[in-house]
Amino acid sequence: MNIRTAAWILLAGFILPPSAEGEVVRSGLEDRKSVEVTVYNNNLGLIREVRRVHLPRGEGELRFMDVASSIQPSTVHVASAGLAVLEQNYEYDLMNADKLLDKYVGKQIKIVDWNRHHDRKDVVEATLLSNNQGQIYRIGREIFLGHPGVKVLPELPESLIAKPTLTWLFRNEGTGPRDVEVSYLTEDIQWRADYVLLLDASDTLGDLSGWVTLDNRSGARYTDAGLKLVAGTVNRVTQAPRERRGMVKAMARAQDDGFREESLFEYHLYDLGRRTTIKDRQTKQIRLLEASGFGVEKELLVEGSPGLFTRRAPNPKPRRPVSVFVRFRNERENGLGMPLPAGIVRVYKEDAGGSQQFVGEDRIEHTPKGETVRLKTGEAFDVVAERTQTDYRQVTSGVHETEWETVVRNHKEEPARVGILAPLSGNWEILSHSHPYRKTDAFTIRFDVEVPPDDRVTVRYRVRVGL
Repeated sequence: MNIRTAAWILLAGFILPPSAEGEVVRSGLEDRKSVEVTVYNNNLGLIREVRRVHLPRGEGELRFMDVASSIQPSTVHVASAGLAVLEQNYEYDLMNADKLLDKYVGKQIKIVDWNRHHDRKDVVEATLLSNNQGQIYRIGREIFLGHPGVKVLPELPESLIAKPTLTWLFRNEGTGPRDVEVSYLTEDIQWRADYVLLLDASDTLGDLSGWVTLDNRSGARYTDAGLKLVAGTVNRVTQAPRERRGMVKAMARAQDDGFREESLFEYHLYDLGRRTTIKDRQTKQIRLLEASGFGVEKELLVEGSPGLFTRRAPNPKPRRPVSVFVRFRNERENGLGMPLPAGIVRVYKEDAGGSQQFVGEDRIEHTPKGETVRLKTGEAFDVVAERTQTDYRQVTSGVHETEWETVVRNHKEEPARVGILAPLSGNWEILSHSHPYRKTDAFTIRFDVEVPPDDRVTVRYRVRVGL
């Protein structure tokens, strides 16, 4: 071996080391071994996936494709023994027809058009001058404002990609295939709870079924994924009787086929416990819970508008709506006892023919076990109420007396129990009242009256304000 040959071999060792420095490795869904998806209430998802990737020793580039288009790149975490990420780029300049043509402004392309008169394809060589609100071409010595036919490009520009991609410059200490675990947060994936409550004929027992509605618009598909849901507000920096005990067991069995609930920090975690596929731009519903035969109460309530206690109040519309509420205790003794995520409860009841009819809906907040669920379903038709100020007297410049009257009329064929809320203000004292009342808070008293069928009840009270 002469000196010149030895020098070339030594130089080649510096230029092309055994590590194949600069090699580009691509990883797509075909490399995915597993994926876990955790979805939060506030339009946020945590994606954790493991891929089997072949990486060369030394430094190179890994293009991690098929990630969510709504990914938050600053949240990406990569874990693999012996692998160090030196630099990360998120490539989201996805190709489309306009972007491809933008890359060929000033360059020559082909336009293929079908010539119907001669039954052949005509190919035109054209220079694209502009792609701003339409194309402008130079063909020969003439300028064309648009041109029929299919535009054919010689190749794809390197700066455009077909799908969102994380690009990492890495340094790898080993050789051969390795498991790379990647986690990141993405937006545009969320879930909510939807419930159906079926009342019995007497409005004293109910059946509840809960469903999780998952909406994935993150730009990625998660095949055969583990799914967990977090109920609670996660802070982000902006930018019974024997039958009922048996029914509790039935509800627990239903949960075994669906989500399992557990505490997580100050939130609640719901683990599906089986794999599922979440497609992009898909709304999926999964059973959350089921319970039957638990106790419910129907409540009719008249809420008075705040009165004017320092002068006579105008009363152009004495009619007050009679709101209808359904409430139940979320506790094991009542056949429930599972933390209920926030969502909409739709209430149904069977009519005389046995068909279920929709009677109202309301939204609930996150409800722990042991709390009361209270739903407003609408306003009563056959129970009406009128509230009138019947007297006013100014005792002194700072003391006033006023008297109020609420008339409740029941046009139903059965008695109706109605609650009447009377708002107060300032320093107040009840001077007289026609029915017993209780104080619900500092500025509200409540009367509960039984109104016979096709009858009325009049509730009066006199209050002194400004002591």
